[in-house]
Amino acid sequence: MGEGRGNSAMIVVMVLLLFCMLVFQSEIADADTYTVGDEAGWTFGVASWPNGKQFEEGDKFVFKYDRNIHNVVKVNETGYNACDYTGDVAVLQSGNDTLRLTAGTHYFICHIADHCQQRGMKIALHLL
Repeated sequence: MGEGRGNSAMIVVMVLLLFCMLVFQSEIADADTYTVGDEAGWTFGVASWPNGKQFEEGDKFVFKYDRNIHNVVKVNETGYNACDYTGDVAVLQSGNDTLRLTAGTHYFICHIADHCQQRGMKIALHLL
């Protein structure tokens, strides 16, 4: 009799695991991919690119740019407002960087020369 209960419990666990995998997979499948700046890519004046768009957790963002003249620096809100890249920041510089972002607001700047401060090369992405 004990074997029957053990098998039933194992089946329940397997069904729950399968259900969790399907839910997780469907969330990833629903994620969208955005090229930051559309055809122009990550470049000057890109700050208004998110206007009118609704992003969700899990969406992917592709930063395409000439790595010889730009980079992508993930900063906090203070760094974004001041175009300051000091402190604990992540610097991307491949020219084709893809990020999957979580819910919340994420801030990015280019720290090359005056690109952020004078040329508006910064972006705030808000994800639901």
